[in-house]
Parts: sequence; structure tokens; C-alpha cells
Amino acid sequence: MPEVPGVTHRRVEVAGLGFHVAEAGTGEPVVLLHGWPQHWLVWRSVIPLLAAHRRVICPDLRGFGWSDAPRDGYAKEELARDVFGVLDALELERVDLVAHDWGAWIGFLMCIERPERVAHYLALNIVTPWADARPSVSAALGLWRLWYQVVLATPGLGETLLRRTSAVKRLITSGAVHRDAWSAADLESFAAVLREPARAAASARLYRTFLLRELVPFINGRYRGRRSTVPTVLLHGTRDVAIDYRNLGDWRTWADDMSLELREDSGHFIAEELPEVVAARALALFAGAEPAAGVS
Repeated sequence: MPEVPGVTHRRVEVAGLGFHVAEAGTGEPVVLLHGWPQHWLVWRSVIPLLAAHRRVICPDLRGFGWSDAPRDGYAKEELARDVFGVLDALELERVDLVAHDWGAWIGFLMCIERPERVAHYLALNIVTPWADARPSVSAALGLWRLWYQVVLATPGLGETLLRRTSAVKRLITSGAVHRDAWSAADLESFAAVLREPARAAASARLYRTFLLRELVPFINGRYRGRRSTVPTVLLHGTRDVAIDYRNLGDWRTWADDMSLELREDSGHFIAEELPEVVAARALALFAGAEPAAGVS
């Protein structure tokens, strides 16, 4: 287990599965959800900045980090139910939320499904669940960005890539503006966990589920008409090689209180490249301050 000063660890049970939770600080709760290919350590530089003011709770999602990695259950709506289960186990009725990548997709689903459980939401580098009714040419051309998902979802190939190569380390640093955001030990922590057979298989199932069961319904408008009333800021590094900031979806129609801030000084992994910015935006949002806007 990686060590971060002030962080403690516990395990909670949800529907027969064990979930690892890292915690720090005291006060009102804020939950931080990681994405792929990472775990709670993605928040290592954000945790102390938030823990000075809040109780910070960082669960490992199903199949990631030190949580259980069952053979099934990788539909994103099920992962959202997992998070609600963790909140129930911790006896938390309502939380502020910060989330990245797949964690941020799950965060949007939480805001749609149970808005009474989320007070404020800071989403990092993810498309919104509201696909444009008329996809643009740039969105269609941008489908090439899914190439790595196809590779990871391919039976045998994806697991072998994770277990036998340094692909995880290269993917994390690809497109980064601040490459000094990761030590060799940080990158090894993320890669080492995914060398475990069960977790390599979980990553493959995560993407296989999305490509085979979730992508087409999303494009066809599964979530259009499902409003979010949770005050939300989407903070997005424009150097992201996986997600094109020009194709974030129809959030202006379906999110009642949401703003977008684009950062030219970050790639996909913005919580590690710009932890001070992420923490500052989170605390301002939680306090009800006017969000930053535009491109920085």
C-alpha cells in the first residue's frame, strides 16, 4: 500500500464485495473518485490540500487498487451503485464529490440518479453523459481516440498488455504538460496493481462492457432528458489525448447549474498535473463561489 502522510485505510463491505477506502482530515465529507488506470493514489497531492478543511474519502472502485475484482459488474451504473453502497457503509447521507475519468462519468450518473446525495460536483477530464443529438463531424472523426479501449477490451490482448508491458506508465504520462508530476514510484504503484491477473481482467471487462453494451445506447441518447440539478464544474485539461474538449456533449441543455473551465496547462491527468488548481476549484465550488470560466 502506498503511503501518504495523514492518510488512513479501511475496508468496507458492500453487497458481498470488499472496498478499500483511504481517508484523511475531518469535517464535512468530500469523496474523490479515481479513473482508469489508477486508484486512490491519484489524489496524493490533492488530499492534503482538501484535508486541511474537510474529511477526504477516496475509495478504490470495483476492480481497482485494493478493492475486490469480481468477474462481473463493470457496467458504469453498477459502479455508481457501488459508490452509493460505500457511502451507506460509511453512514454518509450527502457528500461533495470530485472525480476523474471513469470516476467522473460515474459521478455524473450519481448526480442524475440520486441528486440528493451529492451537494456539489467537480468533474475532471471526462465527456458528459448527454450525447449531442446531432453529433458533429469532429465528434465522428474523434472516434479514433477510442483505439486504446478496443485494444484493452480485446480478450487476451488487453490483459497481456497490462501484465507484460509498461503501457500503463506510458499512457499516464502521454500528453502530459508537467511530467514531473509523477515519480517512478507513483507510476510503478499504478502499473503494479494492474499486473495482478484479476485486476488486469477487470480493466478488460470495464472497457469491453462499455464498447459492447454502453457506447451505442450513450450515442443514441440514453441519458438525454435525465437532468442534473447538482451544482457542477467541469475542469478539463485541453492537452488530453484521450478526450477532445470540443466534444463534451450537450451539457448546456441537461445540466441546470454547470460551468466549464478549460486549462491549456494540463493533459488528461489534471489532478496530478495541477493539484493546487483542482483543490482550489473544489473548495470554491463547495463554498458556493462563482466558478472560473473560459480557458486558462
